[in-house]
Amino acid sequence: MGDSTKKVPIAGRRNILITSALPYVNNVPHLGNIIGCVLSADVFARYCRIRDYNIIYMCGTDEYGTATETKAMEENCSPKEICDKYHAIHSDIYKWFDISFDHFGRTSTPEQTEVCQAIFHKLMENEWLTENTMQQPYCDTCQKFLADRLVEGTCPTPGCNYDSARGDQCEKCGKLLNPTELIDPKCKVCRNTPRIQDTDHLFLELPLLRERLEKYITEMSVAGSWSQNAIQATNAWLKEGLKPRCITRDLKWGVPVPHEKYKEKVFYVWFDAPIGYISITACYTPDWEKWWKNPDNVELYQFMGKDNVPFHTVMFPSTLLGTSEKWTMMKTISVTEYLNYEAGKFSKSKGIGVFGNDAKGTNIPPEVWRYYLLTNRPEVSDTLFTWADLQAKLNSELLSNLGNFINRVLSFIAKPAVAGYDSIIPDAPNVESHQLTKTLAENVGKLVEQYIDAMEKVKLKQGLKTAMSISSEGNAYLQESQFWKLFKEDPAACAVVMKTSAGLVYLLACLLEPFMPSFTDEVLKQLNLSRETHLSFSDEKGDVDKAKKPWEFLPAGHKIGRPEPLFKELKDEEVEFFRQKFAGSQADRKLKEEADAKAVAEQLKKTKLADGNNKKEKNKSGGSSSKSKATEAEPTISKLDIRVGLITEAKKHPDADSLYVEEIDVGEGSTRTVVSGLVKYIPLEEMQNRRVCVLCNLKPVAMRGIKSHAMVLAASNEDHTKVELVEPPASAKIGERVTFPGFSGEPDGLLNAKSKVWEKIQAELHSDVQLVASYKDVPFTTSAGVCKVASIANGEIR
Repeated sequence: MGDSTKKVPIAGRRNILITSALPYVNNVPHLGNIIGCVLSADVFARYCRIRDYNIIYMCGTDEYGTATETKAMEENCSPKEICDKYHAIHSDIYKWFDISFDHFGRTSTPEQTEVCQAIFHKLMENEWLTENTMQQPYCDTCQKFLADRLVEGTCPTPGCNYDSARGDQCEKCGKLLNPTELIDPKCKVCRNTPRIQDTDHLFLELPLLRERLEKYITEMSVAGSWSQNAIQATNAWLKEGLKPRCITRDLKWGVPVPHEKYKEKVFYVWFDAPIGYISITACYTPDWEKWWKNPDNVELYQFMGKDNVPFHTVMFPSTLLGTSEKWTMMKTISVTEYLNYEAGKFSKSKGIGVFGNDAKGTNIPPEVWRYYLLTNRPEVSDTLFTWADLQAKLNSELLSNLGNFINRVLSFIAKPAVAGYDSIIPDAPNVESHQLTKTLAENVGKLVEQYIDAMEKVKLKQGLKTAMSISSEGNAYLQESQFWKLFKEDPAACAVVMKTSAGLVYLLACLLEPFMPSFTDEVLKQLNLSRETHLSFSDEKGDVDKAKKPWEFLPAGHKIGRPEPLFKELKDEEVEFFRQKFAGSQADRKLKEEADAKAVAEQLKKTKLADGNNKKEKNKSGGSSSKSKATEAEPTISKLDIRVGLITEAKKHPDADSLYVEEIDVGEGSTRTVVSGLVKYIPLEEMQNRRVCVLCNLKPVAMRGIKSHAMVLAASNEDHTKVELVEPPASAKIGERVTFPGFSGEPDGLLNAKSKVWEKIQAELHSDVQLVASYKDVPFTTSAGVCKVASIANGEIR
């Protein structure tokens, strides 16, 4: 790994090292974990990059300790296999959420052992470690000391009596426990009763380090503007009185203790996990000491949930101070409270709430999840995730405010010359004399300064709110200017308004990039700008002052790309569907899924049997000619050529009010022209850039003078007052064939109109109660999942 490609601190630049709490590897992260550490840190890292600071963002999975060993036992594999499995799951989820780590590593590496043991040796040399004897449960059957989590018994707390309390905590009453306190303790592995035995351990003498630690906390909490909740949690630990902290464990899975007497033990996970930030950086670059032993030139920012605070403000700093080496100590800590789910708490152990892989499966885009979690970031108190709130924020803030402003501006500029600017940014001389624009520019300039102030202080929620208010300013400016009238009545003023508004679109793309990077990519594409050459907000380049003249962002004569809607409405039926789907625990949901899958399999079996019996009966019935056999055989769904298509353009039929004419990409290199009678049911803007199911082997037919070369499939309710498109999953490949499990065979070239193949099959097409498009009881299936309709259950598909 050569130094040349890896970032190191640069003299004269602001060098920032960002870490987020290392997610524990034995589980899938839920939305509370994601907002608490990796997403918050990512927003700050992205902000720093557009400000042109020199930064690296380090994170990785925390892999050692009891919980990994326990999980490995549960899943009947080795701790290493568990870590490999969950490291990959975490990586995929963060990639989907657009988390921009410079390196996402792990703690089970040779570098971790090396750095950890080096720090330990320094602490030994400086005499900050002591030996002490502890009492711990020992299992004669398993022949080992049992970690707290490997002992279960009845909770000793009066009135609780929970009989599956763990040796570290009772899940029912929440009380922290020692395994020696449990009533009738049992080994979790073999269920035998362990005995209490003495065992020697090493302790970090926090009381002796108190003076150095308090000096660091007093200075840095002010210099780094620590969040109030971080200061409170730290002071609570100090007030309680620091105690020697045990740093070793009787385990196999961990960093070995390099000491003759303790060589059978490993370091306690909370001693070695924060050291993981350093070792992960060492995996990123051999020059890691330029970041971690360079306090005069590097600022360390750390992000985490409130339960991690004391380990980062007391334990980890004490460890580093005890080495007497010149470490880069944490300057700023940003802490979140808890994000709760609907009626209660997110819980990894109980599987309650929406998890990272669940979010991915909803087809709600990552930028919407990011926006919602960040507007709801629990900065000073716990906040609540509800589906109704997610819907409200998407529909009113993203769709009606932000998306509406950008679409209005770009759509108007893109209109042909008689009605707009033919996609060319107009020239706008004499802007300074346009009072409405001057007022707007003053307000926007102030808002950008407020945005930068909030982001520098890591007040991410405030930064996002400020950026969104620029969009509100833009909408008010458009309304007040009445640009649609100006276009005819005062073209010079209209050009000023549109050039300024296009500049605001660009400005919003820049300011919102830390929060919604994929949204920014799409806006820049519609502006026909490349991200590399344009996205910056550095003081050196004077970009902050430019915001006071938004009309100067885009040059006159610049040609924009094609405007398209940026957000899609979340409907009531979808919200209700998600609320039901994610109710209860993951275990409950798994049981339900297994029951549903079993029902589908049974149905498939019946379908195959019925199909086979039909064939046998047909063969038995006489009739010598193959022609009579062909006419008797009932056609099946495999005869239809249904593909995933993308509507690249839809417009009204010039000679028919009820018809749309669509250009649809079905994977053939050029598009097919299709005519559909959907005007009454689906607004034109909702027909644009949309994935659909297309029947491709119908005979072409002319409809009011335009030949239709395929048919878009849609479902209708009983009285045909409502019609909805059958939609493939968002990640389905354009042109791939929709299949039906249990039915194989190639489709006909063109369907035989006389045999009424389509009409016979169509009678069996419908949407089921789960809104899945089906033939009989078999779902329309793609490589990315099944096809659905938005809200019409038991509808007819045609």
